[in-house]
Amino acid sequence: MRILVVEDDRRLAELLRRGLVGEGYAVDVAHDGRRGLELALETDYDALVLDVLLPHLNGFRLCGQMRQAGVWTPVLMLTAKDGEYDQAEGLDTGADDYVTKPFSFIALAARLRALIRRGRPQRPAVMRIGDLEIDPAARRCRRGAIDVALTAREFAVLEYLASRSGETVSKCEVLEHVWDDRFDGDVNIVEVYVSALRRKIDTPFQQRTIRTVRGAGYRVDGAGDTRP
Repeated sequence: MRILVVEDDRRLAELLRRGLVGEGYAVDVAHDGRRGLELALETDYDALVLDVLLPHLNGFRLCGQMRQAGVWTPVLMLTAKDGEYDQAEGLDTGADDYVTKPFSFIALAARLRALIRRGRPQRPAVMRIGDLEIDPAARRCRRGAIDVALTAREFAVLEYLASRSGETVSKCEVLEHVWDDRFDGDVNIVEVYVSALRRKIDTPFQQRTIRTVRGAGYRVDGAGDTRP
């Protein structure tokens, strides 16, 4: 088993290297994000141990770029103590698990073994509606050959509707799956985002992707539709 440790604290990196070698792993070490990304793309590792705060390229961007390049090596991310936003962002960019600093090596080694047992995560399937392409892993939307810039929330709404292609989805269902339970606003906020999506993915291309089903919600049809 071969592991890549990307950690700019050289003392900690060396402690991790020695500990993991003692566990029977072959271990490579990088001290900055740029070098870590190079190694992650050119070598078939069984897992990465990845710090968030790195020179040149932080851990979030490293993980995101690695996933966009189609590399699905399991990633164990090292985050700050009580760093809830670090943990959330790490998972959103493709990390598989995290441990918070300071941590015990025993706990880290156990998490790493669990990741390796689970194997490589499967890349989420790209969804296509006519010539509209929605790539959940890369968080990218494209109409034909043209990239369409969406906010994180717009993308989440589109991704959910596309995942229910052919079904009528109520505003409440969209709200439940895209917003968290702390949201206490009006359910019609969904209309605002659907309108914004139509302005971006449909109007400029004379397309109609998201249909309104009066009194019931919205429906995305798998084949897409060209406006008459």
